[in-house]
Amino acid sequence: MSGPSTPDHAPYLLPRPHLSVEVLLAAKNTQPIRSLDDLAADTFESDEELEEFLAFTRAERHRDVA
Repeated sequence: MSGPSTPDHAPYLLPRPHLSVEVLLAAKNTQPIRSLDDLAADTFESDEELEEFLAFTRAERHRDVA
């Protein structure tokens, strides 16, 4: 019986086609970023929810410091 490092057990990888960036982007139907507003996300429902998250994050970061 041969060991796992022999060529009999080498992983077989299928070759990937060489596609251009343009083709890959078109396949994902991406659009160029035109402004910083394009990157904005409505992560929090309100300013209060954001403040709660920030307070929690600060507390967690300093929890083991004390």
